[in-house]
Amino acid sequence: MCIIYFAIYLSPLPPSCGSFSPLTSRPISLLPCFGKELFESDLDRIMDHIEAAMAMVPVLKQADIINIVAGPITYSPDILPMVGPHQGVRNYWVAIGFGYGIIHAGGVGKYLSDWILGGEPPFDLIELDPNRYGKWSTTQYTATKARESYGFNNIVGYPKEERFAGRPTERVSGLYEVLKSKCSMGFHAGWEQPHWFYKPGDDIGYKPSFGRTNWFEPVGREYKQVMEKVGVIDLTPFGKFIVKGNDSVKLLDHLFANVIPKVGATNISHMLTPRGQVYAELTISHLSPGEFLLVTGSGSELHDLRWIEEEALKGGYNVEIKNITDEMGVLGIAGPFARKVLQKLTIEDLSDSAFKFLQSRHIKLSDIAATAIRISYSGELGWELYHRKEDSAILYNVIMEAGQEEGIDDFGTYALNALRLEKAFRAWGAEDCESDPELVGLKLFVLLPADFIGKQALKQIKEKGLKRRLVYLTLETANADPEGNESVWHNGRVVGNTTSGNYSYSTQQSLAFAYVPTELSKVGQKLEVELLGKNYSATIVEEPLVLTEQTRTRFQKKGGSAKV
Repeated sequence: MCIIYFAIYLSPLPPSCGSFSPLTSRPISLLPCFGKELFESDLDRIMDHIEAAMAMVPVLKQADIINIVAGPITYSPDILPMVGPHQGVRNYWVAIGFGYGIIHAGGVGKYLSDWILGGEPPFDLIELDPNRYGKWSTTQYTATKARESYGFNNIVGYPKEERFAGRPTERVSGLYEVLKSKCSMGFHAGWEQPHWFYKPGDDIGYKPSFGRTNWFEPVGREYKQVMEKVGVIDLTPFGKFIVKGNDSVKLLDHLFANVIPKVGATNISHMLTPRGQVYAELTISHLSPGEFLLVTGSGSELHDLRWIEEEALKGGYNVEIKNITDEMGVLGIAGPFARKVLQKLTIEDLSDSAFKFLQSRHIKLSDIAATAIRISYSGELGWELYHRKEDSAILYNVIMEAGQEEGIDDFGTYALNALRLEKAFRAWGAEDCESDPELVGLKLFVLLPADFIGKQALKQIKEKGLKRRLVYLTLETANADPEGNESVWHNGRVVGNTTSGNYSYSTQQSLAFAYVPTELSKVGQKLEVELLGKNYSATIVEEPLVLTEQTRTRFQKKGGSAKV
């Protein structure tokens, strides 16, 4: 007997009446009920496909059609399932959106049961995190994106791929209207964020490619802007939380593998799992006694918030945790003239001695209130300016006006990524997701005297030693650069994988982070990285390749070179 299955695409259907929607974190009360009913069969609708299948496999012409099952297929907006605990609902676990059905059952069941019993995910499946969606994922957005994703099911996927259905969502920054006509926007957790900016004569628009495409030269221009002058970037999509209360310090001491910063200070800290794996990376700013601003990446907003809320509840901590992501805008300003531009707008002393690296304070910039943190993912002199989202356009305009003499201009996330890779800054979700800090090279951020989740496990990991390490590579490539997940070769066999990569506009070569066996992790080791079916020579080098603003300043004070 031959059994033939044909999938008929229908719009994604909502859960039963009155149920909870994981996509929106809101009850569904006005949507139609749906249980396990099937639709009326309609063979005429798919007869063209049946005949095509019979032409390809002639034996099918002799088969009898015994049963017709016309049921809906569940799709998430990006066609990937949603698997794991859900933020905002106590002990609520999700396993939905399996467009390919029963084939995933065994693996997902084991994954979830291990997580539920062990208290942490057994391995990284961050791309399936149900918390990648939020209240901005409306029913209309979901239906639109599911149709798009289904239609794109078999097309070729490109690096840096963008899909435009359902965009923009209701979640836009205060600069969206100002910037949308002069840049190529990317989609980040519901937000529109500039990837790169246009200039007269540029080949504009979204033009995907496996190699360097129309964004390559403009990104180099933006890179040079930040390195030599001053640039402004919209960082509003950051996840932003306020934690305060009598037990706020105790909670953060429990959560983070680092000391808690003093009032007016900021640090970069990591939340670890009981097994000592990196669960999240955030910056912590101590705004006032017992009140903290926690900042994470756009894609990890609800992922991190769920963990914080869960630990606060389990420990009975007397704290208030508020998600202010949608209320607060963020502008980044970076480059050697960043201080000079901002100083024109405030009476606060922004000198290096008065406003040191990793300090934070409340300031006014042309009468606009902001929390200024001296930090920049670019590695250059810079500040992140946290303010009311409704003030974003005004603040942006006054900064751009103040910086005319210094040649101020915009830059996007593509240039920011090139800058951070040259400084060997890790990226959560790439280098340090589901890895221990020792493996990832984050020892500077983890202080064992503190008491935190995963401390004992981390000690055991250090005692056992590592079988692999994260290394920093330079590559001599042609017209393509590593993006992450490329195979690393040595002596004709695959020995590891890249985690992220980019082109270095300073040294004019490709860079990448990669995991390799410990015995192949020494500086100077020769390896190969596979790109588009060809292996390119790679060398492990010291990091960073380009000095940060702080390191460069120290070299200059000692009479050393400030160059690469």
